[in-house]
This record gives sequence, C-alpha cells and structure tokens, in this order.
Amino acid sequence: MSATTADTKIKEKRSRAPLFLAGPATLLFIGLVLLPLALTVILSFNSYNYDTGIENTFTLHNYMQVLQDDYYLSIFWRTLRLALLTTVIAVVIGVPEAYILSNMRAPWRSIFLLVIIGPLLVSVVVRTFGWSMILGRNGFVNGALGMVGLEPVQLLYTETAIVVGLVHIMLPFMVIPVWTVLQKLDPTVEAAALTLGASRFTALRRIVFPQAMLGILSGSLIVFALSASSFAIPGLLGGRRLKMAATVVYDEFMIELNWPLGAAIAIIVLVANLVIMIAYNRMIEGQAKRKLG
Repeated sequence: MSATTADTKIKEKRSRAPLFLAGPATLLFIGLVLLPLALTVILSFNSYNYDTGIENTFTLHNYMQVLQDDYYLSIFWRTLRLALLTTVIAVVIGVPEAYILSNMRAPWRSIFLLVIIGPLLVSVVVRTFGWSMILGRNGFVNGALGMVGLEPVQLLYTETAIVVGLVHIMLPFMVIPVWTVLQKLDPTVEAAALTLGASRFTALRRIVFPQAMLGILSGSLIVFALSASSFAIPGLLGGRRLKMAATVVYDEFMIELNWPLGAAIAIIVLVANLVIMIAYNRMIEGQAKRKLG
C-alpha cells in the first residue's frame, strides 16, 4: 500500500469521526424531541368524537376552534403577558445580582454562587408549595400585615402569586448566563473609564452593559421559554380558575381526553414562543453588534 493511499484513508477516517461522535446524540435528539413533536403535530390534525374517541381523519377544526375562541385567546395572552413580566423582573433583579457576584472575592463568590444555584437542587413543586403557604390566607405575608393592623389580602390564586413564584424559580437561569459573560470581561476597562472621569452609572451603561448584552439575551430567552411553558407553578399558585397554556393542555389531555385539541393548543403555543424568541433574539443581537462594532 502506498503512502498516498494510506494518507487518504486516514483523512477519510478523520473526516468521518465527527459523524460517529455526533451520531448517538443526534439519534437521541430525534427520538426524544423531533419524533414526539412530529407525532403531536399529526395528532393535532385528527378529529375527536366524545362517543368514539380520536378519529383518524384530517381536519383543521381544532386550530379553528382555538384561534376563534376568546377563552383560549385570553389564556394565550395571559401566558405570554406573565412570561414577559417574569422575564423583565428577572432581568431587573438578575443583572445587578450577576454584576455584584462577578465583583466578589473568594470565598464570598463561591458562597453566594452556591446560594443562587442551591434552590435548583430542590423540586419545583416543593418550592411552589412553600410559596403557597407564604402567600396563603393565613400565611406569612398576611400574618405580617395583621401585626401592623392591616387587613389580609388575597395573594394566592392570583396573577401576582404566579409571577412571584416564576421569578423565584427562574432567577438562577438569568443570573448564571450574565455572570458567565461578565467573568470574561477585562475589569481594567471599567477602571479606565472611571479613571478618565466617567461616573459609575456611565461606565455601567456604556461599557459593562453592552458587553453583557449577549448574556442577558441568553438568560431572558431561557426565562421566557420556561415561564411560558411552566405547569406546576401556575397550577399550584394560580388554582383551577386562573389557567395558563400548560394547564389547559393538561386539562384537555387528562380530563377532557380530547388529545387532538390539546395537541393543537400545544403546537400554537410552541409556534408563538418560537416567533417571539426569534424576533427578540435578532433585535438584541442587532443592538449588541451596533454598540460593540
């Protein structure tokens, strides 16, 4: 065998190596994500009869029913509105928190990082039950109001309770991406701006914030997507009357047994989230590129 032939075979093996390495992950992604999603799309176009069940006939009735019913449209609007509000609050709280964390020294940085990540080790259901006891009629908040002579307020089973629970659960997903980006910044750049006469606010606005924009983008996309698809928090803090998209899908699948309608609702929510996230991603990336040159 000539040296040229041997080199050619070695190059072919090297060129195929990425395919073999990515193959198992690709098959797993197809089996666990794309295949169930494709089956859900197919199911959403089936018809449903309460006497005979799911019928294998193509129909657009499920989508027309959802898009023309004010009940479902109000639920979609509430889902997107609360997810957006949660994202904004997470940005307002998480970005300064990440900035403070990035400027901490050891061992305080490790301690506070553990405080931020630690709640992720506890089940979402357990933490949500904790908020239900805090915000309940006889909970800590109303107890504190009673001690100062104020009347108790209805917090549980309201949109306020849902937003509070979502912010608490989603805040680490905002802090970690922003903190990761800030760790890569050169601290001497901010110090140079302060030395040249810039105020602390100007240095943050003109230097730190634009460079942290990509971290804010990643964190806000994660928070928005998880908030819009959250099930346990709206179910426990919002109750049966204050529904969001995930709870409606659950009701259609598990209570009404109308799987095609539940699949149609899920696909509509997925498409709406993708459109909003792609548009937001392009807008923020465009602004970051213009500011950073």
